[in-house]
Amino acid sequence: MLRTLLLLLAALSIGFGSAQTSIEFWYAFSDAPRSGWIDDRIDEFNVTLAEQGLDYRVVGERKGSYRETLQAAVLAARQGEPPHLVQLFEVGSQLAVDSGIFEPIGNLGGLDASLYIEPVINYYTIDGAVNSLPFNSSSPILYANVQLMEQAGLDPDALPETFGEVMDACETIRASSVSASCITFPLHSWLFEQWVAEQGAMLVNNGNGRDARATEVLLDSEAALRVGQFMADLAVHRDYAYTGTLEDWSGSEAIFGNQEAVFFITSTADAGNITRAAADVGFDVRTGLLPIPDGVERNGVVIGGASVWLTKGNPQQELEVARDFVLFMTNAENMVSWHKLTGYYPVVDASVALLEDEGWFEAEPNFAVAFEQLLETIPNQATAGALLGSFLETRTIIGEALQRIYSGGADVEATMRQAKAEADARLAEYNANF
Repeated sequence: MLRTLLLLLAALSIGFGSAQTSIEFWYAFSDAPRSGWIDDRIDEFNVTLAEQGLDYRVVGERKGSYRETLQAAVLAARQGEPPHLVQLFEVGSQLAVDSGIFEPIGNLGGLDASLYIEPVINYYTIDGAVNSLPFNSSSPILYANVQLMEQAGLDPDALPETFGEVMDACETIRASSVSASCITFPLHSWLFEQWVAEQGAMLVNNGNGRDARATEVLLDSEAALRVGQFMADLAVHRDYAYTGTLEDWSGSEAIFGNQEAVFFITSTADAGNITRAAADVGFDVRTGLLPIPDGVERNGVVIGGASVWLTKGNPQQELEVARDFVLFMTNAENMVSWHKLTGYYPVVDASVALLEDEGWFEAEPNFAVAFEQLLETIPNQATAGALLGSFLETRTIIGEALQRIYSGGADVEATMRQAKAEADARLAEYNANF
């Protein structure tokens, strides 16, 4: 009996001695490849913590969509039980700031922001502070079906780079034996935002919401009207193919994959999947820069995707461990692995050098265009992206306006003025809370 008691006490003492503090990381990915990659990095980091004799353990948990993840974090913080790290989409940045539950990760120290690709870190730098660290980052590029281009009499080595060149290519395709539509892309405000930024213009006032809180959405600007006119031009001969549903990413990808459109605009994160899927079907894919309005200097793209935010309400040492995990997850070697698995940009400059040294871009030329476009982006307020609390509602308003122009033949200027009035009203409602 005494021996049994001693063994029990020994077991209990071991248990108490090895108690670990959990560092909670809430993320939005549900698919096995991406969530599995995160789990692997968590396991690796936990090994290093154990080797250092630190009684901490990072624990990852999927909390739903980006919006659901933010809502869960805010609720947990109000209940006094915040996670340590939260993955949030880029358009939720103003919502994250206004929630008051996050600590700018740059304020914690131990971060060298110069290691990160400037146009990427620029998005998440607000009021001079790095608020979050970029993780899954992307931008749109043009994809082309090589065989359909050749059949139409187009040169696959000369992809269209402007709206005018797209329209010229569409005319050539219509006059050829090719039955496919000219172009497809998801009817999503994200592309509208990119096309505005490429012109060096702002989506909202007050320096894109970065000099002061945005109070006006600039949907009737010259830059915005050029995008609306592009949709109207595509509508004349129905050169644009889509499913009729807003924000239908998989639908437009299926149109291109089924060879029902010659050109396709979508995220750089899909470059690997699209190229491999096309090869399985039997056609080749070539990538090019995002076509932009005629007569403007190419300014660059706005980063899409998500970043990782650090929450307040946790002890300082726990926050430092949480910060160190994000730095580990986004180091050069891990970002190379992440890029190869997913197609997302690696977010640090050293990763690009590693990829170049191993000949990755020569072996995978479709990725090279994506990096060229990103690295040539000019860091400024336009490419930093807009900050506004009503971004999600604004995206729907923009998408519906473009849909009316293309499908309903609505007047471009009148439609965009109406969209501006609606977006301004939603923004005013949001701002009334602050």
